[in-house]
Amino acid sequence: MTITLITGANKGIGFETARQLLALGHVVYIGARDIERGEKAATELGARFVQLDVTDDASVSSALATIDSAEGRLDVLVHNAGILGLGATDGPTALQAFDTNAVGIVRVTEAALPLLRKSSNPTVVTVSSSAGSFWAVTNPDRPEFNLPLALYSASKSAATMLTVQYAKSQPGIKFNAIEPGTTATDLTAAFGVGRAPEESARVVVRLATLDADGPTGTFQDEHGEVPW
Repeated sequence: MTITLITGANKGIGFETARQLLALGHVVYIGARDIERGEKAATELGARFVQLDVTDDASVSSALATIDSAEGRLDVLVHNAGILGLGATDGPTALQAFDTNAVGIVRVTEAALPLLRKSSNPTVVTVSSSAGSFWAVTNPDRPEFNLPLALYSASKSAATMLTVQYAKSQPGIKFNAIEPGTTATDLTAAFGVGRAPEESARVVVRLATLDADGPTGTFQDEHGEVPW
């Protein structure tokens, strides 16, 4: 059995990633802030639920302690929780965006490391964004060039960098970041763009199911490595 935790998995890409990994035989823990929504999603999928707010240290510690008690290890961690950081470009909004999209990665990773080290094939996938790529946002031919999401973009740059740094400091664990593709979710509803979440989830699943000799420290999309 492959034990997998996905943050922010009660809807969107996280939910569809859970569905696809369950179909591959994973034991999937759906992490969600809202207990009612998380439990409903887990019941619908046949997954397990842990209350997990990536901005709250106690919540993160409790979630990983629950998985430790039940499973004794963690094989796959998918950092999927994220927000756009819409509204005023000010200190409080920036703090919220970075707390969720970047600091949350640190909280969950640090709590998960002892369990990941007990796995024979530990894998961490960060759902990042090419909106955080200097190459993409300065390229007029890319859709990110006109994306007016400064805080989201900056926090996703941080998320990708954290992925690379963890890959360097934890050589026994694969850490990769993914651009899942523009997806129609609650997050992007205001823009009215994107493909079905199950299509983008396939991109996440590919990196979540790497062999033991798979790559680490990369930023990829469905076509391969992305400049950033």
